[in-house]
Amino acid sequence: NSTTLVWIPDPEEVWKSAELLKDYKQGDKVIQLRLEEGKELEYCLDPKTKELPPLRNPDILVGENDLTALSYLHEPAVLHNLKVRFIDSKLIYTYCGNHSPLLHHHGIFYIMGNVDAHILVINMFLCFRDERNQSIIVSGESGAGKTVSAKYAMRYFATVSGSASEANVEEKVLASNPIMESIGNAKTTRNDNSSRFGKYIEIGFDKRYRIIGANMRTYLLEKSRVVFQAEEERNYHIFYQLCASAALPEFKTLRLGNANYFHYTKQGGSPVIDGIDDAKEMVHTRQACSLLGINDSHQMGIFRILAGILHLGNVGFTSRDADSCTIPHKHEPLTIFCDLMGVEYQEMSHWLCHRKLATASETYIKPISKLQAINARDALAKHIYAKLFNWIVDHVNKALHSTVKQHSFIGVLDIYGFETFEINSFEQFCINYANEKLQQQFNMHVFKLEQEEYMKEQIPWTLIDFYDNQPCINLIEAKLGILDLLDEECKMPKGSDDSWAQKLYNTHLKKCALFEKPRMSNKAFIIQHFADKVEYQCEGFLEKNKDTVYEEQIKVLKSSKFKMLSELFQDEEKALSPTSATPSGRTLLSRTAVKPAKARPGQASKEHKKTVGHQFRNSLHLLMETLNATTPHYVRCIKPNDFKFPFTFDEKRAVQQLRACGVLETIRISAAGFPSRWTYQEFFSRYRVLMKQKDVLSDRKQTCKNLLEKLILDKDKYQFGKTKIFFRAGQVAYLEKIRADKLRVACIRIQKTIRGWLMRKKYLRMRKAAITIQRYVRGYQARCYAKFLRRTRAAILIQKFQRMYVVRKRYHLMRAATIVLQSLLRGYIARNKYQRMLREHKAIIIQKHVRGWLARVRYRRSLKAIVYLQCCYRRMMAKRELKKLKIEARSVERYKKLNIGMENKIMQLQRKVDEQNKDYKSLLEKLTNLETTYNTENEKLRSDVERLRMSEEEAKNATNRVNMLQEEITKLRKELHQTQSEKKTIEEWADKYKQETEQQDPSEKKAPLDMSLFLKLQKRVTELEQEKQSLQDELDRKEEQALRTKTRRQELESENKKLKNELNELQKALLEKSSPEVTAPGAPAYRVLLDQLTSVSEELDVRKEEVLILRSQLVSQKEAIQPKVSNSLQIQSLQDYHMLNEDGELWLVYEGLKQTNRLLESQLQSQKKSHDNELEALRGEMQSLKEENNRQQQLLAQNLQLPPEARIEASLQHEITRLTNENLDLMEQLEKQDKTVRKLKKQLKVFAKKIGELEVGQMENISPGQIIDEPIRPVNIPRKEKDFQGMLEYKKDDEPKLVKNLILDLKPRGVAVNLIPGLPAYILFMCVRHADYLNDDQKVRSLLTSTINGIKKVLKKRGDDFETVSFWLSNTCRFLHCLKQYSGEEGFMKHNTPRQNEHCLTNFDLAEYRQVLSDLAIQIYQQLVRVLENILQPMIVSGMLEHETIQGVSGVKPPGLRKRTSSIADEGTYTLDSIIRQLNTFHSVMCQHGMDPELIKQVVKQTFYITGAVTLNNLLLRKDMCSWSKGMQIRYNVSQLEEWLRDKNLMNSGAKETLEPLIQAAQLLQVKKKTDEDAEAICSMCNALTTAQIVKVLNLYTPVNEFEERVSISFIRTIQVRLFFAPHIVCLVPQEHISELK
Repeated sequence: NSTTLVWIPDPEEVWKSAELLKDYKQGDKVIQLRLEEGKELEYCLDPKTKELPPLRNPDILVGENDLTALSYLHEPAVLHNLKVRFIDSKLIYTYCGNHSPLLHHHGIFYIMGNVDAHILVINMFLCFRDERNQSIIVSGESGAGKTVSAKYAMRYFATVSGSASEANVEEKVLASNPIMESIGNAKTTRNDNSSRFGKYIEIGFDKRYRIIGANMRTYLLEKSRVVFQAEEERNYHIFYQLCASAALPEFKTLRLGNANYFHYTKQGGSPVIDGIDDAKEMVHTRQACSLLGINDSHQMGIFRILAGILHLGNVGFTSRDADSCTIPHKHEPLTIFCDLMGVEYQEMSHWLCHRKLATASETYIKPISKLQAINARDALAKHIYAKLFNWIVDHVNKALHSTVKQHSFIGVLDIYGFETFEINSFEQFCINYANEKLQQQFNMHVFKLEQEEYMKEQIPWTLIDFYDNQPCINLIEAKLGILDLLDEECKMPKGSDDSWAQKLYNTHLKKCALFEKPRMSNKAFIIQHFADKVEYQCEGFLEKNKDTVYEEQIKVLKSSKFKMLSELFQDEEKALSPTSATPSGRTLLSRTAVKPAKARPGQASKEHKKTVGHQFRNSLHLLMETLNATTPHYVRCIKPNDFKFPFTFDEKRAVQQLRACGVLETIRISAAGFPSRWTYQEFFSRYRVLMKQKDVLSDRKQTCKNLLEKLILDKDKYQFGKTKIFFRAGQVAYLEKIRADKLRVACIRIQKTIRGWLMRKKYLRMRKAAITIQRYVRGYQARCYAKFLRRTRAAILIQKFQRMYVVRKRYHLMRAATIVLQSLLRGYIARNKYQRMLREHKAIIIQKHVRGWLARVRYRRSLKAIVYLQCCYRRMMAKRELKKLKIEARSVERYKKLNIGMENKIMQLQRKVDEQNKDYKSLLEKLTNLETTYNTENEKLRSDVERLRMSEEEAKNATNRVNMLQEEITKLRKELHQTQSEKKTIEEWADKYKQETEQQDPSEKKAPLDMSLFLKLQKRVTELEQEKQSLQDELDRKEEQALRTKTRRQELESENKKLKNELNELQKALLEKSSPEVTAPGAPAYRVLLDQLTSVSEELDVRKEEVLILRSQLVSQKEAIQPKVSNSLQIQSLQDYHMLNEDGELWLVYEGLKQTNRLLESQLQSQKKSHDNELEALRGEMQSLKEENNRQQQLLAQNLQLPPEARIEASLQHEITRLTNENLDLMEQLEKQDKTVRKLKKQLKVFAKKIGELEVGQMENISPGQIIDEPIRPVNIPRKEKDFQGMLEYKKDDEPKLVKNLILDLKPRGVAVNLIPGLPAYILFMCVRHADYLNDDQKVRSLLTSTINGIKKVLKKRGDDFETVSFWLSNTCRFLHCLKQYSGEEGFMKHNTPRQNEHCLTNFDLAEYRQVLSDLAIQIYQQLVRVLENILQPMIVSGMLEHETIQGVSGVKPPGLRKRTSSIADEGTYTLDSIIRQLNTFHSVMCQHGMDPELIKQVVKQTFYITGAVTLNNLLLRKDMCSWSKGMQIRYNVSQLEEWLRDKNLMNSGAKETLEPLIQAAQLLQVKKKTDEDAEAICSMCNALTTAQIVKVLNLYTPVNEFEERVSISFIRTIQVRLFFAPHIVCLVPQEHISELK
């Protein structure tokens, strides 16, 4: 029909949209069309096929996220849908069928911003429920994004799953990417980071789906890039990273330089990539190697080999003749290569220019030409690099290998797509062969899923015909296929490419329809692949298939001294992925093992003879077996343009890639059946407008059947399944047209009525406006006339005052100018006078200083002359004296006199030394005796201090010790007098000896003078004098200490007497007045007792300080001298003790002091606490008064702004509020006073009890006669209150039973319902208190360790049970609070009662265990949140988004925007009521377990945080949820959650604020989105959403029908600009809410 939209071919845009201007009739050869730009044309139909142009889908279906949801499925529809999603919606992923491949047409989008979560990856984990392994197959052209897609998938697995151990396996899996990119990726003309090999990575998971390891297989490494690069291309990244890091110290030995210096890195002419720092990339590569276990020595070995390859490329050859060449002598590049590789220079230079030929009888060494030598050098370099590549892959696999049993795995295949170039060789042949195999597996998978869908819905289906490429595969790999013939030709001695081509023509030409021969060539062949025909050039096939390297060069490398290099070639047969490729092609990596040769020397083994094609075929079969054993998922990467421009779509390139990757074939399979599928509810909601009221039945299925039978007469165009209706292609568009026609008629009727009503309203409004305008114009004219009269009068007054003002201003100006002139003149005269006076004064000062200076100069000159004269005279006199002294010194008599004096002095010193030695010996003996005595006294004093600590009786012992010390001092004095007398005797004897010596004959010869002996004796005398002085000081100290001890003993005796007197007075007072009034508080006896107790307590404090001083003195004395105890002195001390104690009175006094001290200490603590409470109360009262003052000022300011009536009402309301607050304060004060009265009564009882006990003690001291004489009075015996200590005694052997019954076997529900919720925590704390009371550290440590381990064991065993985790979180926190409250620390004790402080721990500080328990509580909290999240996760999306809480609102949901069908079980059974019921369950369980309210609020806040984040995340990922009706549903659901918070009194928990982003997103879906005012409102409203989130919602927004417009691009740009220049908008939701799915 006319106005129908169609697609026509176009040479530039491939397909163009056009509108049909004239109805088409059968037999027409030309149709009239109009293009979108308005141009009209005639389109001629093909006379042979007479095919009509394909129809275009309705606009409502454009932009579908699933291509199979389109009504018309063909090439232009697919191309246009991809273009709209990519250019307009900025969406880079598109589905293609039920579990079919995901098109990744992103181009260079990753550079521009964050990428949405890969939806396919989410389904991967959901598919694990089927217990099947998964595979992701990523394919596409170079630069299309294969490597980036695979990398993001691996990064997602590592982030979401985590690792099963502490080894961080996920980090190692991610670390393999930079290593493989550095050695396997390079810059090409199409891509700056192109993967030059294929890889398949298996990521292993355990039963909990956590990563435990990985394994990598590689395919077709491009070895030729090592030795050759095209223009604007680079070698592998690792070479440029090495050159950029050449300046590092560890790389000095590699002798590297700039990349332009090496032949292998400068051929492309582009050694630098914009935006890439190769030095930094080298650091990342080395860090990744270290993380994967490649140590520094192996890393340096790798870099050494790579540097050797670079130097090998610089080796040059010189031609001798046409058939031989040579290397220059001591060639520097070859020398460096040999040094790095550890090989002999002569051998390597010889075999680079020669080769060995072996015949049946003998062996020849033949020189080779320069070209052959260069090729052999390049082949050796490629071979070394391939071996190194295998070695690195092998070590990466070892690092990623796990010893844990693998439960399942996900494989990621990053492989090349279909390739066709102008010249196609062996590499393209292998790549296209692999794509043929993958396409066959892909078609079978899609066909199987299509059949499963029809069988599931129980609809009749017929076999769908699809393209089967098995003939093409047979042509390549079957017997006598292309690969077989190629291997056979390689075995021939004189095989060549030409002979192989002839064999291909003879075998397959005209026998296989897929094999063709080019017309103009005899060295090429054509294969019809699934995507296109490809012409392959036979030249080079045999050489690339053989992959030959000279064996002699390999032997030289095997004999290397470099261990790592020799290992590469010695173990080449054992490699897991042996590399095979041609010198100019790519390298094959497979896992087939190659056995070493054992048969004959010089003969390769059978396995080694396998060609590249044979190995590639084996590895491809192994890959197919792996993929067939898993559930495959496909990612087809489409490159939008060849220029790396963002969001630029090249239709020609896109169509070419769509045809090559097989997507159109998938669409054809889907279109052959029933591509459009609707559920009965969706169909009813959409096409309800086509039914009449009588057609609507309660059974939706029957209603839909009746409607379709009326609308579509051909029953083959649709089928009814169990839950869905299946439509043929085009039927949905037909139904949409019928629906649009009916809505258009209804709209016209509505418009007619509305327009008539609007016109009537407009006429009445215009009439009323005209009357109003007339009234206002007439009034305006009258006001203008009155205004003219007022202005005339005002002008006259203004003129009068203006003239007066001008005259007055002129007068004031003249007067001010006159005054200014006068002041300036007078100031000038005064300044001149002042300057003249100042100059005169300064001149006088200068004269004074000059004259003084001249006088001083004359004085100094005279003084200097006088001093000079004196010096000359004194010098002359000194010279004369010196001359005399020199003459006198030369005389002999002088020497004699000096010698006589010196000899006398020496004799005197010798005698003095002897005397000092004798004195020293005697003093040393005396000091020894003193030390013995002192040690004895020291031991006695120590025992006395210990007795003082036990009782006050030790004071008498101290007195006795003082007496003994005095006796000792007396003895020491006697010994001192004796020593002094002996000293005098010795001195007299010395004098006598001196006199006798002097009387001897003076003529005797004196001994010669020895100066050294003299100095030694003099030094010895000095030392003896110092020792004598020290002994004298020690003796003086002993005497002073004895005097102090004696004084202290006298003080103690006086105090003892005083205490005895006071005790007697107290006993008499109690005996005289023993009535109850006497002992009552306030009585005289009671006051006397309190006064005495106060004085006694003070005295006790003084005694304590003295004991501490004595103890410190004794400890210092003990360190200086070892104690020696004397039995006699001990006996003497015991006797003194008994004398001092007399009748045991001292013990009684001590007991009384202890009791009174306890009483007074308790009173002191209570007073201190009451003082603190009063101080805190006063501070609080002062703060409240300040707040009240501020509030009064605010109310006063507000009242002044109100009118009088409202002011009176506000003042009354304020007065009522004030009185109510005062009433509440008075009630609180009354309660506090009641508590104080009860406390005082309790203290009174305690005091009365203490006094009663004291009376009983006094009665015991009365003699029996006194008791008989006095009358017996009735005694009031109070009942003692039980004092529970709050401890639970247990034995060490009972600890396992205690842990088992309290932790391991305890059922939380029984404890929470029947007993106290925190019972385990209280019992454990009582056990800890008992162990602390016993001072048993082992018991405390064992109990706490067992408790913590038991809790961890229970949580590990039942960690998925919310009730168990909640119960132990509550008990762990309660146990931790008990340990803190009773820890004895001041910060906790000040909040306790005195009774609670008595129960504090006394012996142990459990701060470290409190930290461990705190960490355990945090872990339990995190586990509780995980359990809660796992329970709520399946409910959130279904209950918050998909379920229709408000029935009928979503009935206008647009078609195609529905949930994607999948094989996963439907989760639509959850509703919002399910979520609220689950929240009620969580809250009731936590309350039953006695969890802290703040902790409950935190858990609820985290729950709402998860709910909001998951809901918002799914809203931003699903286009079918971004509509006006869904926004209303979300807003209603959020209000229900807020109502639940209000019912549970949790509105102040902060949970509501976490839903703010979701609320704003729902409001954004509901508001108007057209004008600038709407944009301003959106910017001010959505302050909790980021700019990217707001733009994403606007892009995904879909109108409810075709009469509502989409959000325009200009409006979205306006939003972006406003948000960019709005700094006050703060994002409350982190970006990870949207990007993370866990």
